[in-house]
Amino acid sequence: MKRKIWKGFLCALTSFVILMQGLYLPNENAYAEDLVLESPSVILMESSTGQVLYEKNADEQRHPASVTKVMTLLLTFEEIGNGNMAMDDIVTISEHAASMGGSQCFFEAGETQTVEDMIKCIIIASGNDAAVAMGEHIAGSEEAFVQRMNEKAVELGMVNTQFFNACGLDADGHLTTARDIAIMSRELTTKHPEIFNYSTIWMDTITHVTKRGASEFGLSNTNKLLRTYPYCTGLKTGYTSEAGFAISATATKDGIDLIAVVMGASTKDIRNGDVCKLFDYGFANCRLYQDDMVLEDNTTIPIKGGMQDVVSCVPEQGQFAYLLTREQTPEQVNKEVNYSELTAPIQQGDVIGEVVYYYNGERIGAVPILADEGVEAITYGFCFKKALHVLFCVKEGTT
Repeated sequence: MKRKIWKGFLCALTSFVILMQGLYLPNENAYAEDLVLESPSVILMESSTGQVLYEKNADEQRHPASVTKVMTLLLTFEEIGNGNMAMDDIVTISEHAASMGGSQCFFEAGETQTVEDMIKCIIIASGNDAAVAMGEHIAGSEEAFVQRMNEKAVELGMVNTQFFNACGLDADGHLTTARDIAIMSRELTTKHPEIFNYSTIWMDTITHVTKRGASEFGLSNTNKLLRTYPYCTGLKTGYTSEAGFAISATATKDGIDLIAVVMGASTKDIRNGDVCKLFDYGFANCRLYQDDMVLEDNTTIPIKGGMQDVVSCVPEQGQFAYLLTREQTPEQVNKEVNYSELTAPIQQGDVIGEVVYYYNGERIGAVPILADEGVEAITYGFCFKKALHVLFCVKEGTT
């Protein structure tokens, strides 16, 4: 009981200190000229479309510090999503993981934790030991896990990224860019939105169980924007002497999801201030156009030389989204449906057309239309049987 009271007191005290420092009041009329940013490298991206709203030296390679853990978390949630791992699986801390310096949760070698608690340690407290232990649990060793990290970076098109560890401690060649961080942050948050169940936790605890017994360890979120910027939802902070202050921050307002990445800031206040300015600019200057991809009921397309005369079709995705800037209006968006001339054979899933979207006559995007079934090419045997059918039907109908 005393422990719970003490935990509540610490939480209230921390919140009071942050409020005394001043809750940031968003600027709802921010323009491009308001973006006077001190950080050397930044990018602002809308999450659902991947559209970049602002950038400054976004392809300049820098040390990412603990923002590296975004990739560690992405691979962790992929393992869970693929059914290879569960939240209640047990992770055993190795001597290597326990030896990590910097930000840590002070695990001992041989100690065990659930996957879910390790995720909390990574994203809330930025535990380097937790990140390395998770990597070892997934791939067998940190080296093997780092190889997976780099393979995933290539898959996502992160062309200026090279990882050398799972946690973000400074290492020669361990470099990425603001753009690449935004790309992996978008992949994590759009494919695994459950990450927000953890990135928004302000304070929590885990239990260390060692030879000396059980003891609680407090986790306090390193992302203070959660309490100072009203729309912030995450994601991951970072700091080392080489990297300076970095962050991949996420925020949601009125259906708009933004990712702001800042690298190389000289102070925490500059980093957080620049993020707030980027968010203000994004929310003030854009809105999302969305169109549900619903084709007409029983839509079929004619096909030549097939065992049937038509093929049914479906859109590749359920919705099209486009980011409108301040001066743009959704009334200026129109679409047209185009189908290819089809000749059998075709396979289910083949692209047979597209829905094209235009803004003021300029193409802004398209959604492929796929065959919802396969159609085999017509055969001589089928033609013969069809001819006989027609012949006998005609004879039977003659008077």
